[in-house]
Amino acid sequence: MAGTLPLGTRLMTIEIDGDTYTSEISSAKLSAADADSDFVTFADAAAGGAKDWTFVFTAGQDLSADSLQMKILSSAGTTVPVVLSPYGGAEPSATNPQIQFDAVIAAPDGDFIGGDANASTTARQTFDSTWTVPGGIGPSNLITSAS
Repeated sequence: MAGTLPLGTRLMTIEIDGDTYTSEISSAKLSAADADSDFVTFADAAAGGAKDWTFVFTAGQDLSADSLQMKILSSAGTTVPVVLSPYGGAEPSATNPQIQFDAVIAAPDGDFIGGDANASTTARQTFDSTWTVPGGIGPSNLITSAS
């Protein structure tokens, strides 16, 4: 049976620690990689191995007091709730699910302020950031009803 809820590329809303940053973020992904562990349980091995999850995003640089960039500068190391709403910001439902998880704010490696010149009047300096998701992502993170 074909899926009936394909993800589009325009409607996602992103809430971090209760604040909406949809207008600052141009790319947002949850990524998994094999966990680096010296101890793997039989349960982990049977499930295909443990995973380390990250929230990876690209955002426009903005040094105003309420921007995401300033939140990173002032709150690195803090664990915050994140809500990704792939179909928009309405209440969660079976046809409008949300992914809710906790992530640890981290200052990015590499460029964070500044960048290359550009003659475009609409171009923006951006930064890439990767935050750990300590609890991982699983079925309990997919919210399909308002609580």
